[in-house]
Amino acid sequence: MHRKDGYVLIILLIAIFVMSIGLLVAIPVWETQIQREKEKELIFRGKQYVEAIRLFQTKHPGSFPKSFDELVEEKCIRKLFPDPMTKDGEWNIILPYSGSSSRRRGATTQTNKILVVPQSALSSVQNPQIIGVVSSSTKSSFKIYLEQETYDQWLFFYGQDPQSMPEIVYYGEDERD
Repeated sequence: MHRKDGYVLIILLIAIFVMSIGLLVAIPVWETQIQREKEKELIFRGKQYVEAIRLFQTKHPGSFPKSFDELVEEKCIRKLFPDPMTKDGEWNIILPYSGSSSRRRGATTQTNKILVVPQSALSSVQNPQIIGVVSSSTKSSFKIYLEQETYDQWLFFYGQDPQSMPEIVYYGEDERD
């Protein structure tokens, strides 16, 4: 009877070992799948903000929201979506760039630049005009979105031309001409 008990224990240990190896193989696959789902969600949420800003523009031609709360108050977006790629859910905000190089000989020229401001610093920007959002995560992505490979380069803004990516100027960085 004792010999039989020993075999059962060995078979049980082998079964646990095989299941452990199966889990070790499955966990990276699950992590990859979760990351890909988050990427899809990031694109969906980013486009929701772009659509909300477009609706705001329709209601208030020539002006952009100064805060996300304005989008909710004006019923342009049903709720504020957090950034799915960060733990705190804070987006970086995209504002039109109005640096010194945009004026030449008294005329305003179109520059292909945007200003990226952390959501927490938006209150320190004078007269902000929100045109979009971008993730604050600097992690590399699985998906390449508009030829960009990190989440902080996946831009979602009103008037975006997928064929022409703007130069990004980060809030607090001095512009170097």
